[in-house]
Amino acid sequence: MATLTKPVIETALSELVDPYTGTDLVTSKGVRDIEVDGARVTVRIRLGYPAAGYAETLRRRVLDRLAQLDNTVTTNVEIDWEVVAHVVQPGVKILKNIKNIVAVASGKGGVGKSTTAVNLALALAREGAKVGVLDADIYGPSQPRMLGIEARPESKDGKRMEPLEAYGVQAMSIGFLIDEETPMVWRGPMVTQALEQLLRETNWRDLDYLIVDMPPGTGDVQLTLSQKIPVSGAIIVTTPQDIALLDARKGLKMFEKVNVKVLGIVENMSTHICSQCGHEEHIFGAGGGARMAQDYGVDLLGALPLDLSIRENADSGKPSVVADPDGVIAQVYGEIARKVAAKLALQAKDFSGKFPNIVIQNT
Repeated sequence: MATLTKPVIETALSELVDPYTGTDLVTSKGVRDIEVDGARVTVRIRLGYPAAGYAETLRRRVLDRLAQLDNTVTTNVEIDWEVVAHVVQPGVKILKNIKNIVAVASGKGGVGKSTTAVNLALALAREGAKVGVLDADIYGPSQPRMLGIEARPESKDGKRMEPLEAYGVQAMSIGFLIDEETPMVWRGPMVTQALEQLLRETNWRDLDYLIVDMPPGTGDVQLTLSQKIPVSGAIIVTTPQDIALLDARKGLKMFEKVNVKVLGIVENMSTHICSQCGHEEHIFGAGGGARMAQDYGVDLLGALPLDLSIRENADSGKPSVVADPDGVIAQVYGEIARKVAAKLALQAKDFSGKFPNIVIQNT
């Protein structure tokens, strides 16, 4: 049996690779403290992403690894996490009360982008983060229906709006301000102005992540978001179909041109399993998302099946992550959420909020 000293424990922990960051606990500076008090060892680990659904698994991995070295020692493993603000596009400042903005985009409509956005937000909240959803689709807002919110936002001062809330997630959408069937007959400048107002004139309450449900395409709204709004990262949603992939590639390249980090790709409708006979079929093609991820050097964050329950849950105002939290679909969204948050945690931190404003005055 080995004698457990700090160097021995640190070496053992350097062999444990975090599946979400791809780095070991020591290299990622996740090991916050190691205490050795005779036959009692305490290891404190701090992750850079919310991990309520992974913490116990990680704790068991650490305990098992140290037990291999010396099973006579009593080991206590404490795990927590801290989400910080990460760098955004050059020349754009982060917003007060929002640490990280993540855009969920697609090149075309009908690929499940809004469903992915809302389930990602709910999954991040389930992992222990403070999360908000901004519905940036001014022409076709869908988050009010998906979150089951029918109320109107309040304003305490007549200038700024309070976000509405559902399932522990803060939300804002133009759909909260108009009737569901009222069309928005607006030109581009009015749309982009409305988007900025929804973002900047909402009293978001100390968010770790704001998930922005983008409209399809690469037009005015996308350019406004990428040039004026601080975005920490983007996610591209597609289906395996060649036509969807062609448009998704355009969306990915747009973010690259404006220096927004693409965190990865989510492939929707990856496969269909017949509810009657169980036969699995790739009705929209196979492997398209993986090929696109490989071509552009980004991660395939996850693949969702063409499943009736996903659509039914979203339409009923209770998305899959809350409708069936222990189901397979919710687990996939949970994996995607941890991967997204972990990839953000690997990016450089934004320290602009740490420095005081220096004002020069003539006296």
